[in-house]
Amino acid sequence: MSVVKPEIDSLLDKCERNPFLLCAVASKRACDINNMVCGQHMRVTQIQDFDDITTVVSGEDPVSIAMNEINDGTLSYVKKDFDKELSGVEPSKKQQES
Repeated sequence: MSVVKPEIDSLLDKCERNPFLLCAVASKRACDINNMVCGQHMRVTQIQDFDDITTVVSGEDPVSIAMNEINDGTLSYVKKDFDKELSGVEPSKKQQES
């Protein structure tokens, strides 16, 4: 599977050209979307026979939705919080030995 639309370069531009940050932001959002859809599906099926909630995102998987949200600016991250978390990361033993 490859990212064709939106283009990977435009997605990386939104995440400081950091593929790991892009992956983290997109996967967290995709997980949230998946949990929301599954939760809504369970609630709706308890109340009624017809489930119109999951048809809202039919044809698109949660990762594609997340990538589109990153591309159009709906989804982003707080740079200050990201930098703060990075500064708290301890270097690995391999880096310390060098």
